[in-house]
Amino acid sequence: MAVPTKEQLRYADRVARVWVRRYRVSPMAGRVVGYLLVCEPAWQSIDELAAALQASRSAAALAVKDLAAIGVLQRERAAGERVDRVRVTIDESRGFDPAPYREVADFAREGMRLLDDQSPERRQQLEEMASLGDFLAERLPRLLAEWRELHRTTDGNPL
Repeated sequence: MAVPTKEQLRYADRVARVWVRRYRVSPMAGRVVGYLLVCEPAWQSIDELAAALQASRSAAALAVKDLAAIGVLQRERAAGERVDRVRVTIDESRGFDPAPYREVADFAREGMRLLDDQSPERRQQLEEMASLGDFLAERLPRLLAEWRELHRTTDGNPL
């Protein structure tokens, strides 16, 4: 089992702070993401993660379970092994799904209907929410397609 370097552990802690703030995961889940991004080998068992991050096995297992539930980890078991191994698999399209923005626009318009008899100032916030939701729902898929085209490898496959 590889012993993590101080730099890898500092990196894992930095990533954890961002993931806790941005994605509302536990600090341990954030540390798991950070460590898996830079550890070697990239595939780690729960016991290896716990040892590397100086945490309990149950804390590592819960972090892996939570991260797997949100689609950040891939889990595999090699033939003949008795343990699963995990690695980070962050889909580049994460955050580009237009559905949540359409939903925001829809409920903003529903709220505007409830305020039909109110002043334009009272309706302004909902109008801006609907407008921004529509804008993002329309633009994000195009932006992702543009990024993918920009980052095509020489063999024609996206990175």
